[in-house]
Order: sequence, then C-alpha cells, then structure tokens
Amino acid sequence: MASLQAITFDLDDTLWDNQGVMLKTEEGHYRWLIEALATWRKARHEAPLALSYQQGLADYLERRQEWAKRVPERRGDFTWLRLRALEAQLEAQGLARSSALLWAAAAMNEFHRLRVQVTPHPEAAGLLSALSERYQLAAITNGNIHLKRQPLAAYFPVAIAAGELLAPKPDPRPFLTALERLNVVPHRAMHVGDSWQEDVLPAQQLGMHAVWIAAQGDQALPARTHRIAHVKELPELIEWLERRS
Repeated sequence: MASLQAITFDLDDTLWDNQGVMLKTEEGHYRWLIEALATWRKARHEAPLALSYQQGLADYLERRQEWAKRVPERRGDFTWLRLRALEAQLEAQGLARSSALLWAAAAMNEFHRLRVQVTPHPEAAGLLSALSERYQLAAITNGNIHLKRQPLAAYFPVAIAAGELLAPKPDPRPFLTALERLNVVPHRAMHVGDSWQEDVLPAQQLGMHAVWIAAQGDQALPARTHRIAHVKELPELIEWLERRS
C-alpha cells in the first residue's frame, strides 16, 4: 500500500449508532411543532389546526417525498426537503406564508437540536485524536447533522455535507471534494463507512482504500477493500496495512 496520508469518515452508524437518535429527532421536532403551534394559536384566540400529530407526520413524509421527486437534484438535501415540506403543509392548513416560513424554520431548529444528540462510540474521540497525529482527517456524510455542534467536529477540519453539495453518496463528487481540500490523491487516502453502496464502492472505484464496517459479510472484497466489525478495529487494520507497505 502506498503511504497513507488521509482518512475520510462516514458519520452515522460509523462513529455512532444513529437509529435511536434519528427516530427521536423525527418524532420529537414534529411533536414540538404541533404543540407549539397549538399554544400560539390559542393565545391568539384562533382555532387549532385540523391536523393531528399522526396525520400530520404522515403528510409531512409524503410531502418530503413529493419534493424529492419534483426537484431531484435536491433529493439528498434533507434539511431543504424538510423545510419545503413543512412550509407547504402549514400553508395548506391556512397559515400565512410569513408564518409558515417562521414556524418551519423554528421546527428545523428543534430538529437540529435533537439531531446532534448522538453518542459517539466510547473509542471514537481517542481513535480520531491518535489518527489526527499521523493523517489528515475529513468527514463525508449524507446526513444533515450540524457537525459543528458535536465535539468530534474538532477532528475534522474538512467536513463535506454531501446532500447540501447536491451530490449525495455514492456520487463521487463529495469524495473528490474532500480529497481536493486535503490536497491528497485517491490512492493515498482511505474512506471508512458502514454502507457498501454509499461508502465502499465509490471510494474503491476512485482508487481510494476502503474500510467497510459490517458485523457480518461473506462476499469477496475488491482490491484495496477491507471489512471490520467496529470502528475500534481500525487502528489495528491500518497498522497491518502499513507494515505490508
């Protein structure tokens, strides 16, 4: 292996488990919106919205899917999709455009407050700290977490939000953007992630080394690709690869 200079990381389900937090965020920010709107309208002596929590949440999802089809280049920009869906839903409920915009923005602020409450794996900070002494590090994510609100952000001077780049993984552009900002050629870089389709394949096809985090997997791996069960195994793998080089 050519001497490694940089390592890029996926975030969700790579450096932390994401499922529980995402469910809490999905339900929590919308429940907050419904309850806050009810209080606001009551104080203004206005009738409550004809929208229950469950009905509204289902409609919200449908509207996001519709926006993703209507504006396919934005399909990976989840914050944008959520804002447009909420604005449209609230206007359909009779809110003025200005009020719909303000309440949608407030709901997304609550979304991001909840979304950032992930718990990194216990080994993550120490692992990144040690790696940052030897390699340049970057984050490449399809998620819409505000990384700057997360303590691990300090280890990622380069962070690519692929959806906001309008090129969600497996599009190669977020990988190429990260490599350009790091000033590193692909064969001297490694990408670490949990998705075969969104992390491993695009990195491998660009000539990067790829590390697939998967508890199980018996398929043959292409060149420059390795599987580990947990990110805590990464230093041992890198050490083995460096010895081979």
